[in-house]
Amino acid sequence: QVQLVESGGGLVQPGGSLRLSCVASGSIFRLDAMGWYRQAPGKGRELVAAFTTGGSTNYADSVKGRFTISRDNAENTVHLQMNSLKPEDTAVYYCTAPNKYTGILYWGKGTLVTVSS
Repeated sequence: QVQLVESGGGLVQPGGSLRLSCVASGSIFRLDAMGWYRQAPGKGRELVAAFTTGGSTNYADSVKGRFTISRDNAENTVHLQMNSLKPEDTAVYYCTAPNKYTGILYWGKGTLVTVSS
């Protein structure tokens, strides 16, 4: 069984920063392929950032240059540093990790990020 627990969401003013964290537990997920998705009100879920094969990273065009994904292998933790936040970044942010055998994504329960003045 895999559990993903996100933290770090909250209310921030435009231009501000937040750092999200996700702690993973279990043994059948791939830490090296974890990522973050988000779902804004009235919209579908979209990929924000993720680690890809070979240690590379993939970012949505809308967050490139502002968001950075990182991980701590020893702590089974993935972070998302979000800078220069915009109102359109308001969403529930979900941590994901693929099953190492099937590739099916496990999802956390999400953490709400609200960017507003």
